[in-house]
Amino acid sequence: MAVKAAVTLTFIGAKQGLLTHEGVNYCGRLLFDGLRVPDELYERVPVSVFRTDQDDLEELLPARQRSAHKGCFGHLLVVGGGLGLGGAALMAAQSAARSGSGLVSLATRSEHVVAALTRLPEVMALGVGSGQALLPLLEKATVVVAGPGLGDSAWADQLMQQVLKSANFQVLDADALNYLVASTDRYSHRRVITPHPGEAARLLGCTVDDIQQDRFAAIKALQGRFGGTVVLKGAGSLTYDGDVIHLCSAGNPGMASGGMGDVLSGIIGALMAQGLKPVDAARLGVYAHAVAADRCVAKSGERGLLATDLIPEVRRILNGLGDQLID
Repeated sequence: MAVKAAVTLTFIGAKQGLLTHEGVNYCGRLLFDGLRVPDELYERVPVSVFRTDQDDLEELLPARQRSAHKGCFGHLLVVGGGLGLGGAALMAAQSAARSGSGLVSLATRSEHVVAALTRLPEVMALGVGSGQALLPLLEKATVVVAGPGLGDSAWADQLMQQVLKSANFQVLDADALNYLVASTDRYSHRRVITPHPGEAARLLGCTVDDIQQDRFAAIKALQGRFGGTVVLKGAGSLTYDGDVIHLCSAGNPGMASGGMGDVLSGIIGALMAQGLKPVDAARLGVYAHAVAADRCVAKSGERGLLATDLIPEVRRILNGLGDQLID
């Protein structure tokens, strides 16, 4: 039986189990003291997990050149929005545009185009009826975000066949993850996948409890099976590309609402479109998304938080505006 603490004080090194899954329910407020251990001693000890913070964001997202134009920041294509699911793809496109992608296109069902243009006139929304119709859009794109609201249909199958064959940098989320099992790893080094624990369990053929019991082992298994960069979402989201695991300790229970993953996929895709490596785009995207949620909760509380509430805060975070709310 574990103690449910109000405050936990940890020494020398932060313990990874305190920062993910149910550990966050038991540690309460987490305090750290390095006990003045010299930096050179830390350098001798292998680090199992790195925690992403504001310094990483500032280092990897420098100020833009005064002479920059939209072509400098990539062209992101969102593929998704099956019948009745158009909002998911639109949220991904909206978050990508607000996260700095130079151009954003949306390939969706023709039934959703008018609504998309009404909500976000900056996006180039196009109705595509087949995989063949998607090819010209893939050729123009720098990064593809596939899966938000994609659904399970012959239409989705055709689109995903073309996405997986393309050499674009890719972010695969939601329904697009179902196509990974049969895909080759030819372009996996250009790919970010973003499963939540349920999706991770399906991909590995195990239970959600298996995933959550050891999330660090689970993300290594996912990366070993599918390659590329993996984001395992949840409390203490993890990012791994086969090198080191990055952990995000920001975020809160208000994020337990529909559409959060769609917004996150758009952020990650936009950062890739701006030239960040997949692993850096993924870990910074996760961080900005989680800190945005914490800022929103600080203003209005956890209940009733919507995915789109985060988008203005994400923009401010990526521009280095406002005070940081977490360590």
